[in-house]
Amino acid sequence: MRIILLVILFAFTLVGHTNEDQLREKIKKNYPDLIIKSIYKTEFNDLYEVFTQDQIIYTDVNFSFLIVEGRVVDPKSKIDLTGKRLEELTRVNFSALPFEKAIKSVKGTGERKIAIFSDVDCPFCKKLEKETLSKLDDVTIYTFLFPLEMHPEAEKRSKRIWCASDKEKAWNDYMLNNKMVKNNGDCKTPIEDILLLGRNLSITSTPTIILSSGKKIPGAIPLKEMREYLAAP
Repeated sequence: MRIILLVILFAFTLVGHTNEDQLREKIKKNYPDLIIKSIYKTEFNDLYEVFTQDQIIYTDVNFSFLIVEGRVVDPKSKIDLTGKRLEELTRVNFSALPFEKAIKSVKGTGERKIAIFSDVDCPFCKKLEKETLSKLDDVTIYTFLFPLEMHPEAEKRSKRIWCASDKEKAWNDYMLNNKMVKNNGDCKTPIEDILLLGRNLSITSTPTIILSSGKKIPGAIPLKEMREYLAAP
């Protein structure tokens, strides 16, 4: 009896994988450039969750419809289930980040840790530095230089900051006082590696904050909200 049950269970599992594989093929046929990270059968009838680089879309096993930017909400608890799943799927392994390729700033005890993907010429990054990060205590901040293509001078300025003898001071001088360090920026930098890392983590905008829990937070959040995040277990 036990063997029969195991065979039945295996058959159902095989069918599930087959459906997902077939759905993946159908999607790729229509959208060959779409990067699909996972396909998951939800508990809602024939609704499948398709996780792409930075969003969740929904369809059925036959790919007969496509829901883009739609939200699944639990009507009883009013919890945004799509948002909850997206947070889970985009969670970062914080301890695996290459901290040696970041600018490290220790405030107070430094016991709490966050990472920031930041662009030197991003106005929201400067806002975050001035109004939030500069006012935090007992935190270690790892800043990954992430120059965006929309800022033509950002990569050159990032290299100059990285090549400074005191990277933390050079970063703060520019972000807080618009004072650039004087060097040619011709040392070896990790910027290309960080750009690749950002793409792999689906980071498309700056600033992007990563908490030690792995949660990603886009944008220049206010000081009060940051303190709440850092105080959470």
